[in-house]
Amino acid sequence: LDMLLELWQRVETCLQAPKVPSLVYKEPDLLERTVRDVLTDEIDEIVVDHEEAYKRLRNLLKTIVGSTKSAEKVYYYAKATPIFEYFKVKDQISNIFKREVQLPSGGYICVDETEAMIAIDVNTGKAKNKSQPEAILQTNLEAATEVARQLRLRNIGGLVVIDFIDMRSTKDRDTIYKHVRKLVKNDRAKTYVLPISKLGLMEMTRQREQESLKDAIHDLCPYCHGSGRVKSALSMSVEIQRRLHEVLRRANQENISVRVIMHPTILARLKNEDAGILLELEQKHGKNLSFRADPDIHLEEFKLVDPATGAEY
Repeated sequence: LDMLLELWQRVETCLQAPKVPSLVYKEPDLLERTVRDVLTDEIDEIVVDHEEAYKRLRNLLKTIVGSTKSAEKVYYYAKATPIFEYFKVKDQISNIFKREVQLPSGGYICVDETEAMIAIDVNTGKAKNKSQPEAILQTNLEAATEVARQLRLRNIGGLVVIDFIDMRSTKDRDTIYKHVRKLVKNDRAKTYVLPISKLGLMEMTRQREQESLKDAIHDLCPYCHGSGRVKSALSMSVEIQRRLHEVLRRANQENISVRVIMHPTILARLKNEDAGILLELEQKHGKNLSFRADPDIHLEEFKLVDPATGAEY
């Protein structure tokens, strides 16, 4: 309240100032937001590798918390090794974007972000005694802990469906439900959790405050547009054959030659497994076919051109 009152007094002072235009208010920067939103009693220390930011953080803590002791949590990092490498933060950041997340017992969870929901699958993996109820419960408990952590790290929200390993015991299912509720209790994003259904699924909703970390850092792949897949060489070979049939039938009475330009991977398929089909096609229509590879062309694209003029058919 004191901070807000002080802020408003500064705003009023700016409004009364005769000099225009002048800055009345600006949003807090990263340092201020970190202190305001993230710093809790659970945080033991803050390590900063920028001297000016270090001094500013200490002053901010003194102002906000109102004690010099809180500023002692801030440490200045001056080593030659980059701070993210020294504390292995870089490795942890790269792990955030992996689909699979390993669990201590040998199991793992798979996180899939879709348009409608976040689907999380729990697997026993290399866990010992994976068929025993105790081992299943232990893996599910580890998975629940990791799921709550990943939701915060990845900043994902909306509808979340977790497919836990099937548990026959009602008591075990209730244990997992209570454990998840306890884990999300202190989550800054509002979260609502339902008990595990008879199908072994747990549904929960998590408030979507901002775009997820993946959407903030990554753009959609220009090749697959986010699907994670491109057409196989076989599929592309079939498409090329169909297009050749169409062009050669249309030019049945003309003496033409056709050159097909495609990605080297597709050309390898045409020259080996499908070489006989293309020879048969050439003989059937009495036309000359030639093939060229272009490594710069998209895997799902090809061109049919006139070798003499370069015009596309």
